[in-house]
Amino acid sequence: MVTSMDILTVELGSRSYPILIGQGLLRDPRSFTESVRARDVLIVSNTTVAPLYLSTLEAALRPRRTVATLLPDGESYKTFDTVARILDVLVANRFGRDCAVVALGGGVVGDMAGFAAAIYQRGVEFVQVPTTLLAQVDSAVGGKTGVNHPGGKNLIGAFHQPAAVVSDTATLSTLAPRELRAGLAEVVKYGLIRDPEFFAWLEQRAEALLAGEPGALAHAVRRSCEIKAAIVGQDEREHGERALLNLGHTFGHAIESATGYGRWLHGEAVGAGMVMAARMSHAGGLLPRGDLQRLVGLIERLGLPVSAPDVPAETMLEHMRIDKKVLGGRIRLVLLQRIGAAIVTADYDQQLLLRTLEGQPAGAS
Repeated sequence: MVTSMDILTVELGSRSYPILIGQGLLRDPRSFTESVRARDVLIVSNTTVAPLYLSTLEAALRPRRTVATLLPDGESYKTFDTVARILDVLVANRFGRDCAVVALGGGVVGDMAGFAAAIYQRGVEFVQVPTTLLAQVDSAVGGKTGVNHPGGKNLIGAFHQPAAVVSDTATLSTLAPRELRAGLAEVVKYGLIRDPEFFAWLEQRAEALLAGEPGALAHAVRRSCEIKAAIVGQDEREHGERALLNLGHTFGHAIESATGYGRWLHGEAVGAGMVMAARMSHAGGLLPRGDLQRLVGLIERLGLPVSAPDVPAETMLEHMRIDKKVLGGRIRLVLLQRIGAAIVTADYDQQLLLRTLEGQPAGAS
């Protein structure tokens, strides 16, 4: 059973919901007593996660009727066609508007299951059960759902808040090292945009995090969720402050789409994208060199890339121009003023952006 549990709340009025964080939550039916009120439940997972945790989740959800659908694993399958498979299962099993969709897996599963829940019968209950670090600290919280398009990452989707997020940190013990490192990129992001003390803690605990030390990972998940919950509670639909959560993502999404989804993990692209944003910030006189060096040093210690792949700058720009943060034809970027402070701006030198994409601005040595 659960050894300990933290409960955070995303404050969104009538759409408020809890984030449960703890070891062993999947094995405890009480984790789902309040969040899954439906009698009929569709569990969406993939072929990697299901053999590890599906039977445990099914047992915790009894006596509800559960049907499971397993998707292929990987970012390349985050498409309309895969979402259609989820919808087909809902229809075939005669699930009504009072059903629930439960996402068991990482960010790809959560995004597609949430999108299917958002559009099936104009919206049904949805619960996130994230099993990767990246999903626990970021994608499972906040209500963003959707799929990729050949022209850009996450271009098709909807806001659909979950009824709850149930993060069993014990699942992180089965993560592949590369997946763990990718999740840590999103953790670093929270320190950069909001909490310099948390960033310093990450510098001190980098090796423990890479080794999968449970206490360190639990604190990283909790603090990341605290920061994201506070920001989402202030700006649910990304009209203002929530855009700060996209630090590194405009560059990172361009890397993912330009190289073909799946070659770079999302967190790897975000890690490189944050360094690119920081180098541009430093070259433009915003970010002190010492802060840039600290960021590059931490990203390197976490085993993440600090530069983009060999993709022409114009190709990267084409992908960035279709980013969701483009307004009035201008690419808005999240840039850093210092560790713990970021801004969203379209007021920058276009040549500086081009030089950043070409790898020219001076970075940390």
